[in-house]
Amino acid sequence: MDALAACTDPAAPGVGWRRCYHDGRDYAGADLTGAELREATFTRARLAGTRLEGVDAYRGKFLSADLAGASLARARLIEADLTRAILAKADLSGADLRNAKLVGADLKGAVLTGARLEGTDLRNAELTGATWIDGKRVCSEGSVGQCH
Repeated sequence: MDALAACTDPAAPGVGWRRCYHDGRDYAGADLTGAELREATFTRARLAGTRLEGVDAYRGKFLSADLAGASLARARLIEADLTRAILAKADLSGADLRNAKLVGADLKGAVLTGARLEGTDLRNAELTGATWIDGKRVCSEGSVGQCH
């Protein structure tokens, strides 16, 4: 039987970082596919271009984190805090963002096709050029807080 992963384990697919603190760390370009990130914190962390497909980041904290170009397809981000996170050109297709906080987040050019946004707080979020949840509409210039 495998031992449970610890917070000091290296970044890898399926890593178990539940309730771990990774504030300010650099995981840019890492592969964290299917990782367990429930209630973990990544405040001001560099996750640009990181593969986060299918992660479970329920109540995860990504305040001011750089997730530009990251793939969060099918990620479970229920009640996650992505306040002021950089998600420009990130793939959030099929992500579950119910009751998540995206206040002031940069979602320019992000893909939200099939994402669940019920209860999501998008106040002051920049959505210019984002592909909306229907997969057809692209948010026009000046789309802040909602897709126009």
